[in-house]
Amino acid sequence: MATNDFTIAPIDVAARAKLDVRAGDTVRVWQKITERFMEKDKVKEKVRSQAFEGLVLARKHGKEAGATFTVRKVIDGIGVEKIFPLYAPSIEKVEIIRRSKVRHAKLYHVREKAAKEIRREMRNARAVKHEETPAEVSTEKIVEAKTEEKK
Repeated sequence: MATNDFTIAPIDVAARAKLDVRAGDTVRVWQKITERFMEKDKVKEKVRSQAFEGLVLARKHGKEAGATFTVRKVIDGIGVEKIFPLYAPSIEKVEIIRRSKVRHAKLYHVREKAAKEIRREMRNARAVKHEETPAEVSTEKIVEAKTEEKK
């Protein structure tokens, strides 16, 4: 008689299902990236972690297998959005840095707004400590924001 002792996914599905990522949250997503390169006629792989921190615009499909969430951040004045599958094995961890009270489930209108207006809307955000690692609010962003407003 055959036993069903196999792993479907290398992630903790129950922990990901409990993850309460909502629109308006500022999150840091750690993702494993595999780089392939040639060295002496052999293909070598190097795995590294990369963090992507930004505002959650939307969460789609609830907690089912195809659930995704969209994260947006502005890099050098250009908006960058990434759509992360909730149960992807390439995602190592998701840290919720800050929660904001928003009135919409989808924040697609943020794409057209200036960064100054978004900061004003998210002003009533409260810091949330992550269970695994405490999220530190850096003062660098505040200094950068003040210098951008002066320009």
